[in-house]
Amino acid sequence: MQHIRIGSRGSDLALWQANHVRKQLESMGCSVDLTIIKTQGDAIQHLSFDKLEGKGFFTKEIEQALLTNQVDLAVHSHKDLETTPPEELVIACVSEREDPSDLLLIAKTAVNASQHWGLKDGAIVGTSSARRKSQVMRYRADVEIRDLRGNVPTRIQKLRDGGYDAILLAKAGVDRLQIDLSEFHVHVLDPEEFVPAPAQGVLALQIRKSDQALFEILQKMNHPDVQKRIAVERKVLNLMDGGCQLPLGVYCTPDHAVYVSHATNWEDGADWYEYRAEELDGLAEMIAEDLKSTSNEALDQ
Repeated sequence: MQHIRIGSRGSDLALWQANHVRKQLESMGCSVDLTIIKTQGDAIQHLSFDKLEGKGFFTKEIEQALLTNQVDLAVHSHKDLETTPPEELVIACVSEREDPSDLLLIAKTAVNASQHWGLKDGAIVGTSSARRKSQVMRYRADVEIRDLRGNVPTRIQKLRDGGYDAILLAKAGVDRLQIDLSEFHVHVLDPEEFVPAPAQGVLALQIRKSDQALFEILQKMNHPDVQKRIAVERKVLNLMDGGCQLPLGVYCTPDHAVYVSHATNWEDGADWYEYRAEELDGLAEMIAEDLKSTSNEALDQ
């Protein structure tokens, strides 16, 4: 029987994800234990992502545990991973994709049904994501954006406590934790208009390249169709040399439509693009070239 040591962050959502994978592995006859690893993103809560050094805020320490053989398998939110991982590691498996949409949670005192998204004029919206900030500015330039950090329950509590009129969250995380949102007005943002982060809603199972036995086990859990679509999304991110701080959303649908939101500076608001192709090969390169060309034209003006 294969024994597998899973490494995970300690947030409610990260533990849900790790235990979700654990149950699948145990159902295949593996024995599994779980190690909680604290990351830079967990330790530094007072700064927004664009103020943090480097990339991989929620993953580097877990990847280091893999490299030093402290754990055998890392379970990540795929969108948190750098697009250029350590040479010795590989994503052996990706999960099914939960709904990739973002949610706008609005305090009921801040609802105005006549306004876009049902959000009152001049509302205070909480998010630390440059991608989300840029798209809010595209659709609702009247609102005030304030940084918001913390795990999912913590951010919802900050809305409940009145620090914000509305906050933005990934729907997948809220769904996985089965959080009751009945006290708020909930607006699901269409991912073809308010574009998610590359690979949002997908789990990445990362191992050492040398661990062939574990790689073979994980192939039974892999979702190749999801893998192909998010490869396009993450390749665009890679070619744009981006991480969590880049105001970039990319979403590839099952029928190969690709929606992109991009800004050179989030305060200016995002531009929105739609691409369609019969084949996914080469599509990411074409999109990135188009985005870079558009950005250079804007800088020249």
